[in-house]
Amino acid sequence: MTTNERESLVTELTKSAIPGWAILVVRLNRVVAERLGVAETDVQCLHVLDRHGPATPGTLAKHVKLTTGSASRMIDRLVAAGCVRRVADPGDRRRVLIEPTQEGIDRVGEAYAGLVARTRDDLAGFGDDELATVLRFLRTAELSTAAEVERLQAAPGRT
Repeated sequence: MTTNERESLVTELTKSAIPGWAILVVRLNRVVAERLGVAETDVQCLHVLDRHGPATPGTLAKHVKLTTGSASRMIDRLVAAGCVRRVADPGDRRRVLIEPTQEGIDRVGEAYAGLVARTRDDLAGFGDDELATVLRFLRTAELSTAAEVERLQAAPGRT
């Protein structure tokens, strides 16, 4: 591959394919939130709980970048929707942990089942080395995206 061909591919990825996909993921999460009867940030909270396990309200607030008051309202919505419950922290009974309910796990799983199935079908055509490359890219992109979120949030004013 020539330098120009490579640059063309990188440009297509960064200016078209990835932003287009990211916008669709945001739209999908909005639809999922509507189906669950919660806000989009609430869906992010459910992903955090799925990925990291039960957490304190303060920890959840940090993960989804909410104030503690907004996180409390988020948790109230998720409890009302049957997606999470408050439980005593077994390590410190004075603290409360938020954990997903089986109903919440099932509902989220059902909401994303179509995408999971489609993605598995899409990936079936990839070889082992290609899958490893896709995974490496996504993990790297996740770290870069998190770093950019932090940079923008720390920067004064508008960009």
